[in-house]
Amino acid sequence: MQTILEYLSSLDHQSDETKRVPSEAQADRELLDAYSRAVTGAAETISPAVVNVEVRHRVGGSRGERLHEGSGSGFVYTPDGFILTNSHVVHGAVELRVTLMDGREFEGQLVGNDPDTDLAVIRIPAMGLAAGSLGNSQHIRVGQLVVAVGHPYGFQTTVTAGVVSALGRSLRSQSGRVIENVIQTDAALNPGNSGGPLVTASGEVVGVNTAVIRSAQGLCFAIGSNTARDVAMQLMKDGRVRRSYIGISGQTIPLPRRFVVHFGLSKETAVRIGSAEPDSPAARAGLRDGDVIIGFGNHPIAAVDDLHRALTWERIGAVVPISVIRRGEKLVIDVIPVEKAG
Repeated sequence: MQTILEYLSSLDHQSDETKRVPSEAQADRELLDAYSRAVTGAAETISPAVVNVEVRHRVGGSRGERLHEGSGSGFVYTPDGFILTNSHVVHGAVELRVTLMDGREFEGQLVGNDPDTDLAVIRIPAMGLAAGSLGNSQHIRVGQLVVAVGHPYGFQTTVTAGVVSALGRSLRSQSGRVIENVIQTDAALNPGNSGGPLVTASGEVVGVNTAVIRSAQGLCFAIGSNTARDVAMQLMKDGRVRRSYIGISGQTIPLPRRFVVHFGLSKETAVRIGSAEPDSPAARAGLRDGDVIIGFGNHPIAAVDDLHRALTWERIGAVVPISVIRRGEKLVIDVIPVEKAG
């Protein structure tokens, strides 16, 4: 007959397999609980700052003008009512209506709009608002947990979670200019999410949700917070983003191999000028139709997008040497960019 001591001893010597099952299940539960806490914590931190933006546009037709309604998202950037959203949400709107999480509604005023980065700033007459905190988008990593909050299809404060799928993506804006350092994520976005924040587990905003590829699943994009911060400051100060301009149209072309070797070029493509606008900086400097641009200052030019990137506000009024190939010869022509209108 088994004594009590023998029975207790047998319990202490259970097989490792028997012990492992409950411990692994407990570990899984703890992992899921930690993930849930991260998502809920991020959502609770940023949600009070997320707003719904309703817009009205005038649309012309055969029966005259009518108002077209749309909506998007945004988030409070400063406690005194400045709100960040997407340019494509508010561009051309004749009326803006902003609804806060607590249900208050305000008429919004467009402060500034930058279609080239798909960012805009609007303002409402309110003070002491809960504002989102912009983090550093250069510090995030591929695979990191991110949470998107917005108002897709008008559904109030919808939360989705995912990971950073890739960094350093390029995305073409509706103006045709390339937006750099875009964040790719698989946190689900839908129409109406545009302009809402993408945040880390701590609730810091690292991106402004901007686009999805509708024919694919899990391909969503956000403008990095570092870009958003720079653009927002310029929009709040000047109502626009200053960029330089030289007045040419061009296209990316492959270079003959002999040119690449002869001139010691690091790129095998360049930009051929299609036309230089009359009385533009390019025309005044002597750039001609058919010239092939291979360098702008110290930057090699391999594509039209390279030229766009080089035309920053710092170039306004400054002498810039532009390297071109003309009839098989390399020339360096000094151009003074001016400020781009509008």
